[in-house]
Amino acid sequence: MAVNLKAPQAADLLPVPGVRIGVAEAGIKKPNRKDLTVFLLDEGACVGGVFTTNRFCAAPVQVCREHLSAKTGIRALVINTGNANAGTGEAGLAHTRRTCTTLAQHLALKPEQILPFSTGVIMEPLPIDRLEAGLPAALADAQPNHWMRAAEGIMTTDTLPKGLSTQVQVGGATVTITGISKGAGMIRPNMATMLGFMATDACISSNLMDALAHELAEGSFNRITVDGDTSTNDSFVVMASNQAAHAPITSWAGPEGVTLKTALMDVARRLAQAIVRDGEGATKFITVQVQNGRTAQECRHVAYAIAHSPLVKTAFFASDPNLGRILAAVGYAGIADLDQSTIDLFLDDVHVALQGGRNPAYREEDGQRVMKQSEITVRVLLGRGSAEDTVWTCDFSHEYVTINADYRS
Repeated sequence: MAVNLKAPQAADLLPVPGVRIGVAEAGIKKPNRKDLTVFLLDEGACVGGVFTTNRFCAAPVQVCREHLSAKTGIRALVINTGNANAGTGEAGLAHTRRTCTTLAQHLALKPEQILPFSTGVIMEPLPIDRLEAGLPAALADAQPNHWMRAAEGIMTTDTLPKGLSTQVQVGGATVTITGISKGAGMIRPNMATMLGFMATDACISSNLMDALAHELAEGSFNRITVDGDTSTNDSFVVMASNQAAHAPITSWAGPEGVTLKTALMDVARRLAQAIVRDGEGATKFITVQVQNGRTAQECRHVAYAIAHSPLVKTAFFASDPNLGRILAAVGYAGIADLDQSTIDLFLDDVHVALQGGRNPAYREEDGQRVMKQSEITVRVLLGRGSAEDTVWTCDFSHEYVTINADYRS
């Protein structure tokens, strides 16, 4: 069961002017499930994207990069679940290009105006005939208020759909932001199997979109991990329909830009955290804060060392305050000149380690009290400077092994 996370209601996911969504059952892996989704963007929209750094990336990731680089104006997205189309060689690339061509023909667009996405099992051929056959139904289903259907349609091992909306005032106009995400395992975005799609009707210069997508990903999806595996298919896309009634944002420096970017980051971060809360077999949501580092990068390395440690994650599952495992992870995070005598460790309000050793005031029952909570904050003070960074993760349970052992069944 997801940790303190509920499925959104369809009415909670607000339509974004200039964006329509259609969902169909194409039988790509299993019958009678939503597995094919299309996003249709009005002319004038602009799009930015961030993709996996895994060098063994999936065919749709390769084609997305090509199409965004072509700068022909993205007008549609097509997403299939049940098959990752990764590790499929030239045939996989051909199937992805054929998907874009077929959808483009339906919409009287160029193939380069389509962004394709796939998620599911790796190294299985994409059933292109079934995908193509499902496109007319997905297109016929397209409506502005189908965000909930899309959130359901992109799920794989997720236990519930993930999505949220917000509205802010920008330049005197009401601006809508709505996003969905999917992912539960093979999660360590490095831009899992993770997909994120956000749209707004805000007016944003196309020149800002690529940098915006990267900045939002850095503050959200690139700060989560479930199991430390960077997927072949990770993708995060930001769409701006440019239909809100305010002057175009051409710089983030002014108050309107700050307000809009803050709202976008909040949505991206909550979508990313929802993935961790729904991590495969997760029973606890863990925030890892590393402070007083020399650089943010070294703080991030330490945070990920803690968040990736199977020994730490299983201790959290068992509510076992075997907290020397956290200090060990700090020590092997790769800081060559780390002085252990400057390190403090906290679990929520409990001061566990003081200047590199057990805090004389620490009591194990206090540590166990925190470990039993469903939400826990680990805070490490390195004593080296003023930099800090944060990562969100979850525990490892028996169910994680069961899910991944049975994934292809």
